Amino acid sequence: MRNIQSNKPRCYFFIILCFLLLTGCSEQAKPSSNEKDETKVKKEIVNKDKEEEKADEEIPKAPRDLEGMIAQGPGKLVEKHMDPELEILDGWDYFKYSKFIDEKFTPIVNEELQAYFEKNKDLTSDQVYDYLVYQLASGQYKSNYEKLISYEHGYVMPELPDGEDEIELAKKQKTNVVILMDASGSMKANVPGGVKMDLAKETIKQFTDQLEEDVNVSLFAYGHIGSGKDSDKEKSCQSIESLYPLGSYEGNKFNEAMNSFQASGWTPLAGAIEKANELLSNYPHEEYKNIVYIVSDGIETCGGNPVEAAKKLNESKIEAKVNIIGFDVDDVGQKQLKQVAEAGGGDYATVRDRSEFEDVILKKWKPSIMQVFSQQGILLNEYVDQQKRLIDIHSPLYNASEREASRIIMATFYLQNKELVSREIGSAVREKAEEMRDLRNDHFKAIKEEKELEAKQASDEIDAKVEAWKDKWLKELENE
Repeated sequence: MRNIQSNKPRCYFFIILCFLLLTGCSEQAKPSSNEKDETKVKKEIVNKDKEEEKADEEIPKAPRDLEGMIAQGPGKLVEKHMDPELEILDGWDYFKYSKFIDEKFTPIVNEELQAYFEKNKDLTSDQVYDYLVYQLASGQYKSNYEKLISYEHGYVMPELPDGEDEIELAKKQKTNVVILMDASGSMKANVPGGVKMDLAKETIKQFTDQLEEDVNVSLFAYGHIGSGKDSDKEKSCQSIESLYPLGSYEGNKFNEAMNSFQASGWTPLAGAIEKANELLSNYPHEEYKNIVYIVSDGIETCGGNPVEAAKKLNESKIEAKVNIIGFDVDDVGQKQLKQVAEAGGGDYATVRDRSEFEDVILKKWKPSIMQVFSQQGILLNEYVDQQKRLIDIHSPLYNASEREASRIIMATFYLQNKELVSREIGSAVREKAEEMRDLRNDHFKAIKEEKELEAKQASDEIDAKVEAWKDKWLKELENE
């Protein structure tokens, strides 16, 4: 009994110890609040990754109709890596796009395709097409399509004087003719039929001899002093001389003026046009029909801007027309002289020999009774400008459509080569891309042709009314 009692403290000690151990273990098994939060965050990240992965798999269905394709945005890779302007470059600039595709864009596309199709196998051709449009679509159609739909040719019926007072005013207009002769050293060259300067002088004389009696005439020579040497440049560029003051035509005096100079130095074309502007500044178009005729064989060589000078002359109160004959001109000179004539609201003609020169001056340039009121319908440059504006709107649509299809087709060949899609799938996707391309292009072309037809009909209507008006009043003027 005594031994049992002596062992009781030990038993109590072991019982308490076990209790403490069990309590400690249970506390250790419970996660702390920080551990709970960390676990919750990890679960959220995993769930978010799964949601994003699921979203990646949900590729939107690509549009198969015109309305949908025109409204579609750019593909993800196109939007991220491609300059929109680059995609629609035209002409020689296309090579910039081609270089970008080959060197930068295709490697990016191939990497994306590889990653996606290794994870997403056994897709249908429709699913493959949807994905490629999702990544490679143009997205350039909407803005350019709106421009095409809203395009207007801009032709306007000119005001035709129908009242007696207006016709009388037209008949009272006097005509001023200013002739600017290029006397630079290059005019000494030979062409079929003779020396350029000699042929020009002879033909201009014939032209002025046939002018009507009430036409005022003036003659300027430019570049006729000094030589083509650098040391004479300043002197020659300042040599713009009025040899026949503006007034009624007297054949003998005009011939003397024409024979008083020879081809010699540089080509101050802009300065000569500015002199014509000064001369005609007191002859407003309400009272005078002002025409400037230039005979030249080359470009400005004195640093002036003949295009700007011609534009100022035409847009001033004088409203002079600047007509130019390019005599045996090279491509560079012809380009500038055309620009000068266009800026001056006149015509440009290029000639290579005596017969062509005479034909232009004696037939094309001779003023007639019709030119008393000089009314025209749609000018050639207006028609050309209208055509260019329409082409500039249509081309981006066509280019974007072609290049979208090309990117998709290239992608299918890559997928086939890597055995990520079958040949049958690749072929079906290419057929769909070509079908959608043709659907777009045919629609864009039809609208363009409709706009061209509208412009042609408007132009023909205006021209017909103007010609009828001319015929009517020409008879009255001829019968006076």
